[in-house]
Amino acid sequence: MTAFEDVYWWSRDGLRLHARDYPGERGAPPVLCLPGLTRNARDYDLLARRISARHRVLAIDLRGRGESAYAKDPMSYVPLTYAQDIAGFLEEQKIDRFIAVGTSLGGIVTMLLAGMLPGRIAGALLNDVGPEVDPVGLARVRGHVGRSSTWPTWMHAARAVQEAHADIYPDWGIEDWLAMAKRLYRLNSAGRVVIDYDLKIAEPFRVPGNEAGADLWRALAALGTAPVLVVRGGRSDILTTRVAERMVASLPNAALVTLPGIGHAPTLSEPGVQGAIDRLLAQAAEPAST
Repeated sequence: MTAFEDVYWWSRDGLRLHARDYPGERGAPPVLCLPGLTRNARDYDLLARRISARHRVLAIDLRGRGESAYAKDPMSYVPLTYAQDIAGFLEEQKIDRFIAVGTSLGGIVTMLLAGMLPGRIAGALLNDVGPEVDPVGLARVRGHVGRSSTWPTWMHAARAVQEAHADIYPDWGIEDWLAMAKRLYRLNSAGRVVIDYDLKIAEPFRVPGNEAGADLWRALAALGTAPVLVVRGGRSDILTTRVAERMVASLPNAALVTLPGIGHAPTLSEPGVQGAIDRLLAQAAEPAST
């Protein structure tokens, strides 16, 4: 029996978008999980299964990823449009307050949602991303996103992922790499393993200034007194220590967890962060003060 149901909604420009709905305790705020640039809803399966007894979990496929439709206009692959898509999803699902978990690009979308929907985010986890992105990591991502590759078997794909990301997860074994490959890729009609996103997502991303298109420090501040957990990989080339510490200092109810030896981005299944996630969820589930 699957742990989730597939749900769909329509964007303003007519795209059929997809999310995984892990049923959980309906009295607590639902947890909205937003993936990174080339990732999809599958990235959050382990987290969702761990917390869904306490919270309903909604893991999103952003437009152009996973089971969501590909956009006709590649210039719609920008954070503001993603945030508008999510706002439409929340309206359709009749969700008022929610907890947001955003990895990388998903964290940028989370900050934009805080500015768009003031007071509605009950808590937020920003995974290895902040209002400023390290140019070193940005150049690395720009260099690989949108490149087409195929592999004959899952093991070939796993080896390719390992070769590309060994410095990010230096302690992983082949089973970990195989699991990541199955989160990242899919089988096509010819039985080959292929990338599970629209290669055109790279088009606006490669234009300087399109990473967010907004003042993200101001958006971050819109989280107000909501509990916020900033997670940073100790070897991250996206979120610097300086920016992470400034984020926590700028918010009244924020904490920072740094995971040594991990690059961009933590999977959130690491033992060193699970306790902090549980504390965030408990805080965010407390009734909002009036």
